[in-house]
Amino acid sequence: MEKPTVRMVAAVPVATVWTTPASPREMDRPAIENPADLTGWLQAMGYEDRLQLCEANLVQTQVLYGSLVEAIEEEAGWLKVVIPSQPSKKDGRGYPGWMPKCQLLEASGFAANPDQPTAVVTSSAARLYNKEGEPGITLSFLTRLPVISQSDEWIEVATPTGPQLLKQSDAAVYLTERDIPIGTGKQIVEAGKRFLGLPYLWGGMSSFGYDCSGFAYNMHLANGMVIPRDASDQAKQGKAVERQELQPGDLLFFAYEEGKGAVHHVGIYAGDDMMLHSPKTGKTIELLRLSGSAYEVELCAARRYW
Repeated sequence: MEKPTVRMVAAVPVATVWTTPASPREMDRPAIENPADLTGWLQAMGYEDRLQLCEANLVQTQVLYGSLVEAIEEEAGWLKVVIPSQPSKKDGRGYPGWMPKCQLLEASGFAANPDQPTAVVTSSAARLYNKEGEPGITLSFLTRLPVISQSDEWIEVATPTGPQLLKQSDAAVYLTERDIPIGTGKQIVEAGKRFLGLPYLWGGMSSFGYDCSGFAYNMHLANGMVIPRDASDQAKQGKAVERQELQPGDLLFFAYEEGKGAVHHVGIYAGDDMMLHSPKTGKTIELLRLSGSAYEVELCAARRYW
C-alpha cells in the first residue's frame, strides 16, 4: 500500500532533488539551504565537482519555485517526494527523490489551480518584487505562479510566501493553463537557441543549467507540451520518426554500443543536419552538425511530440 502523501511546494527559486539525504557534499550547502544560493553553488564548483553529481549519482532532478511535489516519507529534515509534473518510469506518481524540508512549504496556503490565470516567466531570469518595488529572489525561465491582479507594468502573483510582483515584460499571462498555446517544432528549436552557451548541469531543470533531457523537456514545456523527464523514457513515447523524415523540433536519441545499447543522450533536431543539445559536464548548449560527429554512430531513434 502506498503511503499517504502531503502536497508541498518548492519555496526556493530552484530546488535540487537529491538521490538520498546523504548525497549533498559540504560544498553543496548553498543549494540545500533556504534562502538558497544557486548561482554561488554553481560558480564554486569546478569540473570534477560537477562531474561527481552524475558519476556519484548525487542528483536526480530539480523543481522550480512554486512547483507542486508530493511528500511520501520524512527522514531527519528531509522529505522523499514525487514530482507529478515530471513523468517517469521510476514512479507512476512522478519523478522521485529527496529534498530538504526547509525548501518546501505545505501547499494548503498556496496551490496553483489550472483553472485560474497563470503567469509563466518568459525571460531567461526574472526578479520578484515586493509591494514597495524592492527586488527579491530571481526566478528561472518557465516558473509558473497564480495571478492575483494586473496593471500596465506589474503582475501581482501568489507565491508560497505571499503576494509578490512580476514585471509584465518578464512573463506571459494565460487565463488557464489550458490556454498555453501548443507550439510547433520550429518554435521548440527557437526556444532552445536562446540558451546557446549555457553550461550543462547534471539534473538541471532551470535556466541556470540544463542536462540533456531537462533541456528537451523544458523546451517542449515552453511550447505547451509535457513529455517524460528522462531521455530513456522520452525515447519510448511520442511518434517514431525515420532519419530521412526529420523535421525541426524532433528529438534525437543516442545509445551506447553504436546505438544498440542503453540510451544515454538526447538532442533536438534543428534542421539542415544540425542538432541543438546540452552535451555533458564541461560543455555548453550548442548547435552541432550531426553527420560526421561522434554522435552519428550512436543515433538509435527519433521521436516527435509536437
